[in-house]
Amino acid sequence: MLRFVASRLLQAIPVMLIIITVSFFMLRLAPGGPFTAEKAVPPEILRNLEAHYGLDKPLYVQFFTYLGKVVLHGDLGPSFKYSNRTVNEILADKLPVSLELGGWALLVALGLGLPLGVAAAVRRNTILDYLCSAVGMIGICVPTFVLGPLLALSLGIYLHWFNVSGWYGPTDRILPGVTLGFVYAAYVMRLTRGGMLEVLNQDYIRTARAKGASEARIVLRHALRGGLLPVVSFLGPAIAGILTGSFVIETIFQIPGLGREFVNSAFNRDYTLVLGTVILYAGLIVLLNLVADIVQVWLNPKLKFE
Repeated sequence: MLRFVASRLLQAIPVMLIIITVSFFMLRLAPGGPFTAEKAVPPEILRNLEAHYGLDKPLYVQFFTYLGKVVLHGDLGPSFKYSNRTVNEILADKLPVSLELGGWALLVALGLGLPLGVAAAVRRNTILDYLCSAVGMIGICVPTFVLGPLLALSLGIYLHWFNVSGWYGPTDRILPGVTLGFVYAAYVMRLTRGGMLEVLNQDYIRTARAKGASEARIVLRHALRGGLLPVVSFLGPAIAGILTGSFVIETIFQIPGLGREFVNSAFNRDYTLVLGTVILYAGLIVLLNLVADIVQVWLNPKLKFE
C-alpha cells in the first residue's frame, strides 16, 4: 500500500504543475486586471502598484517566481483585493466554513441515499422501490440553483422555519446542507440499489438464505459490504463535487465560505486568490480520490493496489 500511495502522490506532481501553469496563464491573458476596476487611478500610482506586486515584470518571470514560492515555501502570495492579508490567511479563514458545509451535505447524501438504495434493492419492483427511484430521479433532474431558491422560498420566506441567508446558528446549516446533499443522495441511492441487486443475486447470498440466516443479517453483514463498492468509487469524485459545488450554494445562501470568496476573486481579478483556491481544490481532489481507492481495496480484497 505504501508503494501505491507513493506512486499516486508522484503522479500527482505533474498534474498539479499542469493545473498551476494553465490557470496562471489563463488568468493573466484574460482581459482586465486587478486594478482596472479602481476608479480614476493615476498612471504613476498604477505603475507603483504593478511594481509592488511584480506585475511589471515579463510574464514568464512572474510565473517562475510564483511557482518557486508555492513549491519551496507554500507561499500563495498576497491578495490583490485585500492588501493587508495573504492568500494563505484567507484560505485558512474561509476553508473551514466550506468544509463544514460539505460535511453536512455529505451526511445528507449518505444518510438519505444509502437507506433508500438498500430499501429499493431489497423490495425490488414494489411500490417502495418505485418511490425511492422517483426520489432519486427528482434529485438528479433538479439542479442545486433551482432547488436552493425553492427551499428558501417555501421553508424560509413563507413558513419562517429557517433563515434564508447567513451562517450563524445550527439551523442555518439545514437548507444549504439539504440543497447540496440532495443531488448526491440521488446518485448514492441509484448506485447502492444497483450494487445491492448485483450482490443479492450471488451464490453465497443464496447459501446464507438456505442456512436460515435472517434477512437483516444477509443484507447488513453479507450483501452491504459488496453492494457499497460502487458508492465508494463514486465518493471520491462526489466529495470533490460537493466542495466545488458549494460555489453556487454559498452564493445563494450568503455563506462566508471559500466558494463565495472564489467567485468574488474571479470578478475582482485577484490573481493570487484565484490561483490559491484552484491549487487547494486540486490538491483536495487528488487526496480524496486516493482515499477512495484505498477504501475500495479494503472493502474488496480481490482488488490489488495497482
